[in-house]
Amino acid sequence: MVARSLRTMALILSWLPMASGASPGASHGITPARDLAADAREMRARGTVMLVLYSQADCRWCDRAKNEVLLPLQNDPASRGRVVLREIALDDDAALIDFAARKTTHRQFSQSEGARFTPTLMVYGPDGKRLAEPIVGFRIADFYAEYVNRAIDEGLAQLGPPSRGR
Repeated sequence: MVARSLRTMALILSWLPMASGASPGASHGITPARDLAADAREMRARGTVMLVLYSQADCRWCDRAKNEVLLPLQNDPASRGRVVLREIALDDDAALIDFAARKTTHRQFSQSEGARFTPTLMVYGPDGKRLAEPIVGFRIADFYAEYVNRAIDEGLAQLGPPSRGR
């Protein structure tokens, strides 16, 4: 009886974030970018591309992009062999190492990449080169996931089979 009560309590507590408006995966969000050069070494070894979400505080469209498309993509085991997801806040001065191993900040890197609106998604190769057209804004929700997958596929195609080790 006690075990059943504990399970019931755990179930109720697990639903609290959703009742408060948070998404179930919100606590396991997209990893903030810290060291793109280290990420690039991993990408090169695995033959993947990087999808960067440029976001800012209090951006409801960023939250929608994350919750409806990016977190499900990140949690999909098949995606791990295709893409690394990172988030860069264009309104934050958090430390960042860029693809060339230079010290910068999220804000400075966003500016250098031309990310001015949020959400913006960019696909990068291991060398830091953009491999697809940026996706700016949260387009029609029904098609947003398709835009994201096409951008990832376009990036992977530009890497080509020899670079990806397949």
